[in-house]
Amino acid sequence: MKEVKAYIKPHRLSPVTLALHEIEGLSGMSVIDARGYGRSRTQVGDYVPHVKIEVVCLDNLVDTVVTTIEKAAYTGLRGDGKIYVSPVENAVRIETGEHGESAV
Repeated sequence: MKEVKAYIKPHRLSPVTLALHEIEGLSGMSVIDARGYGRSRTQVGDYVPHVKIEVVCLDNLVDTVVTTIEKAAYTGLRGDGKIYVSPVENAVRIETGEHGESAV
């Protein structure tokens, strides 16, 4: 299992969400409002608004998820965002008590 974290521009959330809905086998995503800065540093205390998307998926879906986010979030302008992929050791579905891949 892998966790895909993407920081994107807020106005690209809808296209990314619609594109992720098209991926068969993807069980869901979380969206968090975030603020930060990258290469173009701002004044202290001034942060650029972003949206953080978190997706936990099976290993065989990672490339599809990353490519989908990359294409749907792209504007061609500086600050389009970043995507990170990390391993997930375990998952637990609280409702049923399932562990591992079946909980995703």
